Amino acid sequence: MNVLFEEDGAFRAGGVLADNVSSLQVELPGGRRVKVKAAQVLLSFSAPAATEVLAQAEAGTEDIEIEFLWEVAPEAEFGFEALAAEYFGAKPTPVQAATVLLRLHSAPIYFHRKGRGRFRRAPPEILQAALAGLEKKRQQVMAIERMTEELLAGHLPDEFRPLLPQLLYAPDRNRPETKALEAAVQEIGGRPLFPEKVGADATAKESEKRGLTPISPTISTPVSLLLACGAVATAHDYHLGRFLYEHFREGTDFPACAPPAVTADLPLAAVAAFSIDDAATTEIDDAFSVTPQPERAAGGWRIGIHIAAPGLGFGPESGLGQIARRRLSTVYMPGRKITMLPPAVVEQFTLAAGRTAPAVSLYLDVAGDLRLLGHETRLEQVPIVANLRHHDIEPVFNETTLAAGLPEFAWRDELKLLWEFATVLQAGRGKPTDSGARKDYNFSINWDAAGIDGAGVVTIDERPRGSPLDTLVAELMIVANATWGALLKDAGIPALYRVQTAGKVRMSTAAAAHEGLGVDCYAWSSSPLRRYCDLLNQWQLIALLQGTPPPFAPKSTELFAALRDFELTYASYAEFQRGMERYWCLRWLLQAGITTLEAVVLKDALVRAVDLPLVLRLPSLPDLTQTPRGSRVRVNIEGIDLLAAEAKARFVERVEMAPIVEDADDDENPEAASAMETKPDTPDAAAAGGL
Repeated sequence: MNVLFEEDGAFRAGGVLADNVSSLQVELPGGRRVKVKAAQVLLSFSAPAATEVLAQAEAGTEDIEIEFLWEVAPEAEFGFEALAAEYFGAKPTPVQAATVLLRLHSAPIYFHRKGRGRFRRAPPEILQAALAGLEKKRQQVMAIERMTEELLAGHLPDEFRPLLPQLLYAPDRNRPETKALEAAVQEIGGRPLFPEKVGADATAKESEKRGLTPISPTISTPVSLLLACGAVATAHDYHLGRFLYEHFREGTDFPACAPPAVTADLPLAAVAAFSIDDAATTEIDDAFSVTPQPERAAGGWRIGIHIAAPGLGFGPESGLGQIARRRLSTVYMPGRKITMLPPAVVEQFTLAAGRTAPAVSLYLDVAGDLRLLGHETRLEQVPIVANLRHHDIEPVFNETTLAAGLPEFAWRDELKLLWEFATVLQAGRGKPTDSGARKDYNFSINWDAAGIDGAGVVTIDERPRGSPLDTLVAELMIVANATWGALLKDAGIPALYRVQTAGKVRMSTAAAAHEGLGVDCYAWSSSPLRRYCDLLNQWQLIALLQGTPPPFAPKSTELFAALRDFELTYASYAEFQRGMERYWCLRWLLQAGITTLEAVVLKDALVRAVDLPLVLRLPSLPDLTQTPRGSRVRVNIEGIDLLAAEAKARFVERVEMAPIVEDADDDENPEAASAMETKPDTPDAAAAGGL
């Protein structure tokens, strides 16, 4: 006697060795013996042999059309033997019964299982829906296979184009496009990029000869395959696109809104104000003036710090106010920027030479011996007579020329006085503005020139921090932000403060000391065209000066929300800026064909390039007993991947020079390391953790 039974979801056949009524001992064709409950037995037969019945049944299933079987099946629940009798027109043989059983079991869409060997025909409407779903899956599989083949051939499937941002930055693994992309990457298995995609210009080819490649040299990730297939033109576009996808998904254009209007009747300041900025600056937030006071017994001057006042033109609830609230800061990157306010608004309020602009002015009464006698804050119209630029002033106004005697140039006396006053302010704080050990780097991009990764040739200029111009500007900004922060605190008007205690810098709605700057409180107020925090504080200060209720009341949820969003967004913008600077540093290495450079050991396997703002991971660096922190080493650049913004570097040797002393707080607390506030359209010190 042989039996057909079900075990663990599979059908098996074997010969019965013993029948114990409720259970059977069965020997399977391979010789294995199993105990089978009588309820598990679906079919008992004498012939054919157990080794043949399932083989013949499986072969016979191909001859049974499942659609016809569904047509002849009854609507009520049925057993497989009954349907086999109906199908074959007579009592079925063991092979015929087993054939129908296997066919029913293989088509769960057509027949629903109701128990061992029992089924029910699927209702027509459910069957049609299931078949449609099955066809959809079949079409999807075919589409995945087709898209995979196109990717393997180096072509971007048409289905990918409307989904490119998602595929690049937030892939959904349930989508067929993502499945095709992953399948293609797996099949490629890290082979080199398509030859026509690398080294498209002479500069790139020359870099390849030196062992450097401008983009990822192999296809090992979905992003590298998409780049190779032309989903994005360059690695630069990929990095910028990621930031825009995360922060500007609806685009960087400004929505239409009502223009600002300064309605207050502001007095005209009797000053001649001038600004000091980088050459590329267009959002000129601050300017200065110096007015002699010979009529005073103590003599001296009235020094004016004039801050652009967009807060007089629109409020927090206006359309422009909501734009600023959403953007929270201007975004800086080498060669480009995304402004917080529309260009027309910036143009209206920027302190450009030749115009009279509304401003919040802090006047410092300074005695002849540079003692600070008092201060006054006003809302007024300020005539701007000059925009001084670093590249014009620093060659004639620097530590050397100050020591030797300044030559004749415009604004010489005013700058000298402001610098001398700044040194007094710095001494009064007890904190140096900057040690001068760290450097700033200006990135200039010539977008009209063809580069290694698309358009753009980069120039990186080194500029040491702590110059007399830097000290002058930084100290005047510190006194303005500290003075206005204290003014708001004493009036009980909430503001957003920059606080540093126990070495940690944070934003706060409560006035507290900024230990790194040596002031009792510090409220960012000097960059209202570029930072929402400063604009918010300006609205609060304007309300105090005009005697009106402040827009943000104490403990208001809007104030706390603005603080949280500003801090998170500002940090994210700064991280993006650092990432793009790193990208352009790597492009500069490729552009210049640099394969060897000197670097300073930071910690563990990290080094910083001596002449670039570039930190590299150096796994081959000897332990710190041989190369202590601050020592100089020579490294080889063996490969650059612009897509990952990484460089493969190898330690060569230690350079025998005196160790460079790095500020211990550089990595953990840049604000403590530098109190500078440079004001270019490229990084400002706040973006780097400074003022």
